[in-house]
Amino acid sequence: AVTTVDIPAGSTVMYIPAELCFHSSTVGAELCAMSPTVQAAADQLAKIGSGNSIPDFYIFLKLLMEYEKEDQSDYFPYLDSLPRLYFNAASMTDFCYECLPPLVFSLSRMERVKLENFQQVLQKIDLVSAYNKQNLPLLKWCFNAVYTRAYADKEGQGTDVTLTPMADMFNHGTDTEVEVYFDEGGNAMAYTTVDVPANSPLRISYGCPTNPSFLFARYGFMDDSSPATFCKMMDIPKTPENVNMGMDFSKMLFYHDTGDISQEVMDVVLYAKVLANIKYSPETGDVKQQFYDAHMNGDEATKAAIHEAYRYETISAIKKHVDTFMEQLIALEAKSEGKSLEEHPRLPVILHHNQFVKETFSKVKQNLDGAVAEMGGPVNGGDWGGDEWNGGEWPAEEYNQEYAYME
Repeated sequence: AVTTVDIPAGSTVMYIPAELCFHSSTVGAELCAMSPTVQAAADQLAKIGSGNSIPDFYIFLKLLMEYEKEDQSDYFPYLDSLPRLYFNAASMTDFCYECLPPLVFSLSRMERVKLENFQQVLQKIDLVSAYNKQNLPLLKWCFNAVYTRAYADKEGQGTDVTLTPMADMFNHGTDTEVEVYFDEGGNAMAYTTVDVPANSPLRISYGCPTNPSFLFARYGFMDDSSPATFCKMMDIPKTPENVNMGMDFSKMLFYHDTGDISQEVMDVVLYAKVLANIKYSPETGDVKQQFYDAHMNGDEATKAAIHEAYRYETISAIKKHVDTFMEQLIALEAKSEGKSLEEHPRLPVILHHNQFVKETFSKVKQNLDGAVAEMGGPVNGGDWGGDEWNGGEWPAEEYNQEYAYME
């Protein structure tokens, strides 16, 4: 969507009456009243661990039923306007999955499992024809329509998932101009959050802009405006302590344009990887616990001192991960060579995603190689002693100067 006139912040640009919206709670009540098999299917979803997908399933089922009405459906013009070709995880071939790096593979597999679960429990329902229950292209289309277009967690929405015709046409942007909210009656309104000059796009956020892999798996596009990407460290357990240290897809970042490394990466790698291998000694005590306590208590001086003592080990651990991941990306790129784009039309988008990640990691690697060389360590591997933590303190200013390029 693009505006042709200046629009001030706070202006309503679209209004969708509640009766045109597919609210999951309303749709679910309607369908369950039509047949007890709907509730049975929802109960089975909960039993197989997909209870949080039940609201989406109700809308998925509603779309199937409206599709079967063909042009007799009140929603026919809307359904006829929806895309037919998708590039996201639910639409990928098995070979496409072979070309995905670990994180996006994991995210994509989660999307595929949701689709498989929907198809499984759909067999219980007597409101859809037997033919369409097995019509996988149709099921993928309905699934994608829900998961790429329905809103959740919007202001006024509560626990509902809502498919909102017309208001689902906004594109994604890292920088956004529009937000959607629902009033007490379930009516949807899109309003501007900033002053929007004429001939400017009107965009909303589909998700965290620093997690382009999620956007790719769910929606099937690569957002080149993403400022950063998750560092792709998948081998760190999600313990409460690691989460407190900053373990999160939206925080452990490598920055695309500069190769900078977020502080959370430095903290989590030091705590979960480096210090986890440091044995207790009477002279130093439990350094891992000291670092954790300093982090939780806001003791930046102690944190800085421990970072300084183990800075080479921390950087080396990150560098080892980056080098290994770069090798994986090169291998995935080679695997796609010579493949038919007619057979695998989503391959160019996959390669685009992988190239974005590769560019980011290359810049991170360049920074890390420079840091290792400055400390006198081997750029291409090997051992280096470095300092050891002795319970003393280094000035925080020295730490900040050393890591300024990563912040």
